[in-house]
Amino acid sequence: MDEKLREKFMGVSVATLATALFKHGLRNQVIQGVHPLKRKGRNMVGPAFTLRYIPAREDRNQLVEFRKPDHPQRVAVETCPAGHVLVMDSRKDARAASAGDILITRMMVRGVAGVVTDGGFRDAAVIGELDIPAYHTRPSSPTNLTLHEALDLNMPIGCGDVAVFPGDIVVGDDDCVIVVPQGIAGEIADEAAEMTVYEDFVVERVKDGVPIIGLYPCTRDEHADAFKAWRAEQGR
Repeated sequence: MDEKLREKFMGVSVATLATALFKHGLRNQVIQGVHPLKRKGRNMVGPAFTLRYIPAREDRNQLVEFRKPDHPQRVAVETCPAGHVLVMDSRKDARAASAGDILITRMMVRGVAGVVTDGGFRDAAVIGELDIPAYHTRPSSPTNLTLHEALDLNMPIGCGDVAVFPGDIVVGDDDCVIVVPQGIAGEIADEAAEMTVYEDFVVERVKDGVPIIGLYPCTRDEHADAFKAWRAEQGR
């Protein structure tokens, strides 16, 4: 991923990105029901690398499966590129874990930028303390083999009711996660960065007691002029 683009996404909120995408007609890009295990105070940013689970069937999913070197979950952990985000389609089913702390620690050591599932993680408290952003719906202790079969790697998936294609830019903050289509990522990043500058100005004005009508959104020349002057002073 271009590091200048990554830096732009690091400086904008998911809420601002959602608005920028809405301006482009995209209404359903926030992954639903997914939250950070623990707030990190920084964004998770990276291209999507995907893993798809299907419902487990007893004749195919016993503990012996984990001994196989080509098990898709294990392969995902070892092949998700550094700087990417592993996004898992767990069918919005947190009754069995999508992964646990050992696998996610391995991804952290390998330089993976983050991990997202619309299911749950086991060892959630431990994962929350790791220096890798992780998002799920809730803690889940049973092994994934009890209900999920890891099947496909790096193909289009659905995660939390959002279509995720390999290479889409995944951004998570201390609230939630959003998916930015790869083809418009640069444009969205630029727009969101500009929106963030104005929003920072608005917050200062509101704290000073200025009413939001005409200010947010800006519909009055007086606020446009004040923003221009503020921006010059701030060097932004």
